[in-house]
Order: sequence, then C-alpha cells, then structure tokens
Amino acid sequence: MRFDLDAATAELDPPFAVIDMAAYEANALDLVRRAAGKPIRLASKSIRVRHLIDKTLERPGFAGVLAYSLAEANWLADHGETDIVVAYPSTDRTAWQALAADDARAEAVTVMVDSVEQLDFVDDVLGAGHRLMRVALDLDASLRVGRLHLGTRRSPLHTPDEAADAARAIAERPGFRLVGVMTYEGQVAGVPDTSPAVRLMKRASMRDLATRRAALVEAVREHAELEFVNGGGTGSLHDTTGDRAVTELAAGSGLFGPGLFDGYAAFTPQPAALFALPVVRRAAPDIVTLYSGGYIASGPVGRGRQPVPTYPPGLKLLRAEGAGEVQTPVRGDAARRLRVGDRVWMRHAKAGEMCERFDAVHLMGAGGERQTVPTYRGEGRNFG
Repeated sequence: MRFDLDAATAELDPPFAVIDMAAYEANALDLVRRAAGKPIRLASKSIRVRHLIDKTLERPGFAGVLAYSLAEANWLADHGETDIVVAYPSTDRTAWQALAADDARAEAVTVMVDSVEQLDFVDDVLGAGHRLMRVALDLDASLRVGRLHLGTRRSPLHTPDEAADAARAIAERPGFRLVGVMTYEGQVAGVPDTSPAVRLMKRASMRDLATRRAALVEAVREHAELEFVNGGGTGSLHDTTGDRAVTELAAGSGLFGPGLFDGYAAFTPQPAALFALPVVRRAAPDIVTLYSGGYIASGPVGRGRQPVPTYPPGLKLLRAEGAGEVQTPVRGDAARRLRVGDRVWMRHAKAGEMCERFDAVHLMGAGGERQTVPTYRGEGRNFG
C-alpha cells in the first residue's frame, strides 16, 4: 500500500470499499503483458463499476466488454459501449424485446447461445420476422477423461461435429447471425494452483485445447464468417494467448486482485480492491469482532470463498465461525493492538461480487487523494 489507508479515509464510516488505483493500474499493465499482443475483452462481472469499465477500455490492450446479463448489455450500450458480448444465454424477455427495439443496441450486442432451443425461445418472445440478432456460440472447453468432466458445466458442444451442427442450424435460421465463438477454460483460468494434481490437470487441459479448439473453430467457420474467437480468463491469459485459434482474450478479476489469485503460481496481482470493517467488540485478548463482512463468493462452498483479512497483517478468520452477515471475528497478534472503532481491511475472494455490497467505491490515488464513483448497485442496477 503506497499510502496510509486509515488516514486517507479517516472521516468515512465503515463498511466501505476502496480501489487502490496504483495497484489497479499495475494489474492492468500485467494483464496486457501476459496477453502478449492479443486484445483483452473486459469482463464486466468482475468490475461492476461503469466508471472503471469506461476508463479501462481507454487503455491500450483492452477492447470490448464481456457482459454477464443481457439487460446489463443493453444498459451499457445506452451509455455508449459499442462492442458488447453477453457471455451467457439469456431468457430475459424484457431485455430481448429492448434489444430488438433499438438499432444501436442490436448493432452493439452479441448474445451467447449453444442450442436450437434457445433460438426457439427468442423467436417465441420476438415473434416471426424479428430483426437480425447477433449471436455467438459457446463451445465447451472442459477436459474430459472418460466419464470424468473437469471444468464448468456450460455448453453441451464439445466436439467439432456438435459445433458444426449448431453453427449450421443458426446459419439456416432467419433472424440470427453467428458472428463469434467463445471457449472458456474455467478449469485452468479459475482454479488456483493448490497441488501437483491441479497443475497436471491444467497442463493436460491446455494440451487438449491446443488441438481441439482449432478443430472446433474450423468446424464453425464452415457455416459462418466469425468476427472473434474468445478464450481464456485472468488465470490463463499467458497460456491461451499462444493458441492461434483465439483472436481475443477475456479478463477482469485480475484488475482487482482478489483473494482467489493468492494461490496462482504464474502471476501475483496486487491487492487493489479492499473493504473496511469496523472493530465493534473484543471477544478475547487476541480476538476482535468486526461488524458485517460475510461477503461470501460464488462457487463451491469452502473456506476459499470467504473474504481475506489483509490489513493489519497477521489476522485470520475463526475456522468455527468464518465471516458473518452481522459480525466477523478475527484472531491474531495484531488484534491485541486494535481498539473499538479501528478498521480491518479485507479482500473479497472474487472480484466484482464485492460491488454488490456497496453503493460506491472510493478510488484512491497514489498520494491518498480520493474520487468516489457509483457501483452498478449505486446506479440502481441489479443484474443478478
């Protein structure tokens, strides 16, 4: 930390969230370095602060938004974004109708699909003869070893034949234009290097994708002129960028440097996003209790989804209690020096999910100067 966080925010009442902008900038530079020349599509789910999305997209090396909600994509298009890919299929009827009703949105937004059933849904919502909708195919990048499935349960399109059948169905379907492909290797990008077995699995996954992804993309290209082939995530940029089939990468979490990335071997982002919790009681000489703090990350239930006590160093959550909705006890020698009213600074296990808890984030400059900007929540938007 380049400045005294407590002093720079002394008049603020916690809980509140800050972004160390020097750390954020350093993380952005490191993402671009690891991307090695390929553009990074910014994952908005990992940020959820429109000001930061806009500023990051002004940086060399970043191009376009990878949104997580169709309603969010429409909203971002209304605020000037012109290249938005929705990473997940949508059944939001109102959002589909809003997309079809506006030229600028329809030209800016591409929505992910992976089955004819999803096209049927859109036709039912919009009716026959609806305007041309831009879509992309989500192709399964998981590793399969016999019956073992390693990776996220996303698209059912795993083989080139399956990808070709889906691409052909879109090409023959009025009202849709296939413009892109997405292949997210979550078992590499989203899993810390916690053991030799995990590292072995990651290497096997990237070897599999080195040949299978090219075959998948080639199968789709037989039926569509693709504008982009998206792949990777913060945890795999340095590997995925070497895949010739991939034209662009995706990342976002690495900008905030959340706790999840403490366990990665290939890179170490700086902790940029933190939230302050106040000490409200002393439970024992080496235990203080903080107000609030139970900001649990999505994913498999476990200790790795809890927030990480960061400043002062040396504090840990209690195994028997963890982080709670209204109180979070922490233990360590540093607790002996904390008084009621002091702060403990935490990092979320993931990234943008933290912003669902706060109406604003305070952007802290290198000298402790501060700019306050709204989160999605602070702008009255909840796309969850």
